[in-house]
Amino acid sequence: MARTALGSLLRFGTSLVFGGGVFLGSRGLAQAPVPLTIENIQTRNRGAADVAISPDGKWIATTGSGAEGPGIYLVPVDGTAAPKLWTKGSAAAWFPDSRHLVFSRDNDLWSVPIGAATATRLTEDQADERAPQVSPDGSQVAFYSTRSGYQDIWLVPSGGGPARRLTDSATAVDDPRFLPAWSPDGKQIAYISNRGDDWSDDLWVTEVEARTHRQLSRGFMASTTPTWSPDGRSIALLGTSKQGYWYEDLADLYTVDAATGAERVVPMQVFGSDWLHSQRVRYAGGALLFPYLERGVMNLWSVPAGGGVATRVTHLGGTIRNFDVSAGGDIVLVQTGPTDGAEVFQLRMGGSVPKRLTRFADRWAGLQVPKEISYRSFDGLWIQGFLYLPPGFRAGGKYPSLVNVHGGGTNSYLQVQNLTEQYLATKGYVVLAINYRGGSGFGRAFQDLSINDWANGQAHDAAEAGTFLRAQPWSSGKVGIYGYSYGGIMSMATIARFPKVFDAAVPMAGIYDFGDAYATADRLGRIFTKTGHGGAPADRPDVYAVSNTLARIRNVTTPLLIMHGEADVRAPFHQFQLAVDTLKAYHKTFESKTFPGEPHGFRNPANRIELYRRLESFLDRYLRR
Repeated sequence: MARTALGSLLRFGTSLVFGGGVFLGSRGLAQAPVPLTIENIQTRNRGAADVAISPDGKWIATTGSGAEGPGIYLVPVDGTAAPKLWTKGSAAAWFPDSRHLVFSRDNDLWSVPIGAATATRLTEDQADERAPQVSPDGSQVAFYSTRSGYQDIWLVPSGGGPARRLTDSATAVDDPRFLPAWSPDGKQIAYISNRGDDWSDDLWVTEVEARTHRQLSRGFMASTTPTWSPDGRSIALLGTSKQGYWYEDLADLYTVDAATGAERVVPMQVFGSDWLHSQRVRYAGGALLFPYLERGVMNLWSVPAGGGVATRVTHLGGTIRNFDVSAGGDIVLVQTGPTDGAEVFQLRMGGSVPKRLTRFADRWAGLQVPKEISYRSFDGLWIQGFLYLPPGFRAGGKYPSLVNVHGGGTNSYLQVQNLTEQYLATKGYVVLAINYRGGSGFGRAFQDLSINDWANGQAHDAAEAGTFLRAQPWSSGKVGIYGYSYGGIMSMATIARFPKVFDAAVPMAGIYDFGDAYATADRLGRIFTKTGHGGAPADRPDVYAVSNTLARIRNVTTPLLIMHGEADVRAPFHQFQLAVDTLKAYHKTFESKTFPGEPHGFRNPANRIELYRRLESFLDRYLRR
């Protein structure tokens, strides 16, 4: 592991020292470690979230939660002063004068000058308004709003006033992934839309004054917000070919001619990583900067804009949440690691030791750097895992163990603060979190292994992880499995295909019959399902039969707790209902719990607390007796 163990870490030149039981925060005051409890994990969210560097390169606006509470903090790039809470809000974007911000608060847009105590409201509407971006001349703000019944781009004068709609039905109302992108001359805005094809995310541009629209890309699925080149001639973004698989995290870097729409994959030896479509590409001189995920670690890389050898820029370990680049080439980014929360770092143009600019995140009691291991799966391939051991672990002791299967399917388990696994380890479990086949960070061939084989070979990887744990000399002989989203899919799939491996299972927010889910999921869920199976259920019944766990529930012998949000449309709630009905029909040993009003990602902290309390209680009952 690249990062140093928590107990011996010393950061010279800062006010942060680990090892003596004291954490010195941004104001130099000693802060006690935060107890690692389910309640704290689900209610505390201190850390940096995103960064935006001012056009003059002197200031950073970072959204996060620091010593003064949540909001937008102002940070000098040179690090001469501690971050100061500027205003309550999020989604900050600078005006060209570097003296003002536009941001989102209470679903409306506001602007505020540096040092001002109050902000000016720019919009007042019942619809959610997000992703503000200021025009190059500072006169207008482009933003997304759902007031049309779609995610459309609107314009409002920077001083406030009536807003006008710029796009027509750009994308679905429940698809808030991307931001609008102004051209350098302010005459055009690039955006991602499915208006030409419901199954596609294409690059479009609109002429701001004429309000005319052109579809630029046709050959790939866009997966990041577009970025204009400084001369306005091309647009860069990550995407995957429509002739292939709709992947997450390992994407090609495309440049598109802004006049002709000619598409070009930038040739290089690595991929880009969009990480749930939240990252983006940036121009820096004659190069393109992009994040790239390898074996659970995401760093920033650079490649000449015309293609060539890509080289790694950062070496911080952990994961980059997002980044920005100044006109002078300085880089600011938000980074988090296995024991460190999300903080803002700066790298000077031409290279430097990364400088930490914030001290937002809590220090959690009892965190450990997990042991990175590999185990051999059924076909001889080696699967990466992260092993979390109980405090005071003894090789001669006896411990129950757990397999965690990550969500996302084609995503990855990251080397970040995975607090649920850390918590379960403090409760006496050995936890093995695995990066099963089909996931990102191990090259395209590894990711291709899941094509037309969802929940099958992947479940075999999870079963082999359980067998590996059971064979260890310290094993108590009790092994469980749990996961959320695709991890819920995997948990149920594994116990249905390999019924003798696990003694308890907790599938959460999963899909158990993709053929049924295809008809009831939201748009992104349908795209994910269709591309993962090579077509619709009617066209690929044999492939959908491979992934169908509902048809195999009769084989289940493992006691299980199944949980789901009742407002979930990504993994439709009907999946839970079908699974429960089938479990009852076969007289299986199971418990169930639903959460009214909760979508795929739970929003109510009280419900998240109950979810994980029930998980822990259920696992204790079956794995500790």
